[in-house]
Amino acid sequence: MKRIPALVRSLLILTGLALAAACNSSNKKPEAPAKLEDFKATAQVRKVWTASVGGGEPKLRLGLGVALEGERVFAAGYNGNIAAFNVTTGKRLWATDTKLPITGGPGAGAGLVVAGARFGELVALDSATGERKWLSRINSEILSAPLVTEQHVLVRTVDGRVSSFSIADGKLEWSAEQQVPRLSLRGAGVPAVTSEAVIAGFDNGRIMALQQRNGDTIWEVTVAPPSGRSELDRLVDIDSAVKTIGNDIYAVTFQGKVARIDLETGQVQWSRDMSSYAGIALDEDGLYVTSAQGSVVKIGRRTGVEMWKVDSLHNRRLSPPGVVGNLVAAADLKGIVHFLDAATGTLAARVSTSGDRVTAAPVVSGDTIVFMDTNGKVSALRVTAAAK
Repeated sequence: MKRIPALVRSLLILTGLALAAACNSSNKKPEAPAKLEDFKATAQVRKVWTASVGGGEPKLRLGLGVALEGERVFAAGYNGNIAAFNVTTGKRLWATDTKLPITGGPGAGAGLVVAGARFGELVALDSATGERKWLSRINSEILSAPLVTEQHVLVRTVDGRVSSFSIADGKLEWSAEQQVPRLSLRGAGVPAVTSEAVIAGFDNGRIMALQQRNGDTIWEVTVAPPSGRSELDRLVDIDSAVKTIGNDIYAVTFQGKVARIDLETGQVQWSRDMSSYAGIALDEDGLYVTSAQGSVVKIGRRTGVEMWKVDSLHNRRLSPPGVVGNLVAAADLKGIVHFLDAATGTLAARVSTSGDRVTAAPVVSGDTIVFMDTNGKVSALRVTAAAK
């Protein structure tokens, strides 16, 4: 089957989503974002530094954000800039102009910072100096952060592939794929790794476990089968990062399910209805989801039972969540970060950052959580007093 070029396919997807919004609204005006309610703060959070890599992204949704390795936090802009900052002070350590239209990343690990570009370029920099180590190419747009392990760089591309590159020289080692539906959301989720396996989610609602060394399939499972009469109804993309903890895998689909899957067998341990294109976060107690409707939900990791749900941020287009201490944080379409008590879901603090939307997952270092908005502005927030 002939593949649709990435840019054309992206435009078709965005058009489809616009039609879906129109259909769902029954010719009514789109529902406005919920107004923010007054509350009594029970935690103290302050903005400790800000920075920018510039290059505000175009209208097409990109997979740009921040990555963490040790004391360094890395950020990439669509204009090609990749920069490193001290996570505690915000001091800029280096900046490199890759001269590429960066669309996915960065990812960091094993002394490298890796980012993907619109026309399939994959660039790796030394994480200590910003010096280019290698440049590779793959025949597809990269819209998610590369995952860097001690031996491999793993990349999910928009053509339904997950590919492994050598960390030493960027040579393509293997590639595996799933069929891409005729219509899907624009994006791709970051895979997860265990000691031997790569776990990747796809636009058809399936998850594959692959051997790290050669890409052979260990198992594959459907998290949410497509259903409905129209192609819009049948969207079940896994566009957020797959998470692993112990012997459990967690994933969420758009218009589908959130599920816990056994790492060894691929069997679904539990699932429940959920729709999210943002993603999930984990702690020892629970699984946190920011839904497509703007709810924040906590689910028991082992049981799948809903522990609490917050609907007061409806339609505020929340970012993926992050867990910092005993707080769960998500940013909204105005760059406002909402901190919820992880035990109860009660709003504990609220901090404004740049004023622009955040779509990328934050990174957490100790008591500090770092977000980047769609215009390349980076904000570090520090919890100075926990919720009581």
